[in-house]
Amino acid sequence: MKHAEKIKLGISIGDLNGIGSEIVLKTFDDSRMLDFCTPVIFASAKVITFLKKHFKLSFHFQGIDDASNAIDGKINVVNVWKENVTINFGEEDVKAGEYAFKSLQSATTALKNDEIDVLVTAPINKATIQSEEFKFPGHTDYLAQELGGESLMFMITDTLKIGLLTDHVALKDISNVITPELIQKKIGIIQETLKQDFRVEKPKIAVLGINPHSGDHGVIGKEDEEVLKPTLEKIREKGDLVYGPYSADSFFGSKNYKNFDAVVASYHDQGLIPFKTLSFGNGVNFTAGLNKVRTSPDHGTAFEIAGTGTANINSFKEAVFKGIEIFKAREEYKELTENPLRKQKKKI
Repeated sequence: MKHAEKIKLGISIGDLNGIGSEIVLKTFDDSRMLDFCTPVIFASAKVITFLKKHFKLSFHFQGIDDASNAIDGKINVVNVWKENVTINFGEEDVKAGEYAFKSLQSATTALKNDEIDVLVTAPINKATIQSEEFKFPGHTDYLAQELGGESLMFMITDTLKIGLLTDHVALKDISNVITPELIQKKIGIIQETLKQDFRVEKPKIAVLGINPHSGDHGVIGKEDEEVLKPTLEKIREKGDLVYGPYSADSFFGSKNYKNFDAVVASYHDQGLIPFKTLSFGNGVNFTAGLNKVRTSPDHGTAFEIAGTGTANINSFKEAVFKGIEIFKAREEYKELTENPLRKQKKKI
């Protein structure tokens, strides 16, 4: 575990025409943030200088050519590119998508090489970033390819954690994608991340049904009866605390989610609509299952307010704090599992 140096927190700048750069720079304009980590922003000194002036910020930064040269306790900006870049706030532009990918690619390489400890990604535009090198529906799938492990979108706050069986999958395809193998794999990832990243020794997990009212015994679709229920029963036979399927329409309104360490939603909006409603802009998107820690804010590029200086930084700041917390928890978990005697002493 790191003691002498602060955690090096890498940041991909996202789509420059969106609010990503604003929330990143406003977060670290507060010098107290440097007490928690050493930020390493992947962009260019020219762009950061322009943005600093545009948003009337006062922070100081250090331009570097490689993340391995990051100075502890300073705001570091890796010069991923040297040329001038035109920023047109609020516009969808494939050129902005190119720079978003350059930043992400450089940050991911630094993460793989242990030059940074944690990656926090600012929002991208999923359309303009598409290219021969990036053919993914979002960050999660790209990082799953680049980093070891099986990825899972895990939306988190201190009191609510929602994992997804399927994330960026069209609604018409969901019932074909959800298989017993997928259910077991995703629930296994959530169990492991709750143990190693959130210090939950015996996770208690709720699973939401695929169809309205979990299919009403097959009247409204057979997937819950034929796929979900028997798979959950197999998981329970191993002694795991996995419950459901629960009808999604009443699960959150009844506050039943408070009885569990995590909730598994069958598809994207089934999980994210209640999550974003209950988290009030303070939620974090954590990519569970990878061998590295990546978090992001729970919102997109918000082109409609980009450049106005009115973007809310809460979710990004939470993503920074959660990334640091998860990294520390994972390091602690490694130490305890590698040295069982330490675990015994901790319990005494």
